[in-house]
Amino acid sequence: MMKNEQIKASEVQLIGIDGEERGIVETKEALRIALELGVDLVCLSFASSPPPCQLVRHADFKAKADKEKAKNRKQEKGAKVKEIRLSAFIEDHDYDTKKRQAERILTSGDIVQLVVRLEKKESQEAKQIIEQLVRDLAHCGRQEKGIQVSGKQVMAVMKPLD
Repeated sequence: MMKNEQIKASEVQLIGIDGEERGIVETKEALRIALELGVDLVCLSFASSPPPCQLVRHADFKAKADKEKAKNRKQEKGAKVKEIRLSAFIEDHDYDTKKRQAERILTSGDIVQLVVRLEKKESQEAKQIIEQLVRDLAHCGRQEKGIQVSGKQVMAVMKPLD
């Protein structure tokens, strides 16, 4: 993203701080206006001629650039799979804690693997716990596959909503 003196076009389509159109202006004039207001002139795109440029506050520009970098970095790495373990006979308070933990993971963009380890004949209770947790987390994630019941554990995988 180019800003201020880095913009080499002779004229730009100027957009004000609050998004108002200011028309086509020479780049030198746009830089003078930006200097007067104590803001940066940021080029939004080079695809059109004259390029659209916006007057942006220093802090807003920095925050937006940092947010964009973080988003790109997250997309490059991909989502992590984080496991949350529960027991078949979980207390209400512990269940709420695990639910909040799963919500936090899903809203940050990572995948949650819900696992209930089985002892003896707990598979029915474990499946009910997982089903309830999947229903409770439907607002921030969706179940990837069905609930998987294997010999020693019951498991479900949830992905964040796009």
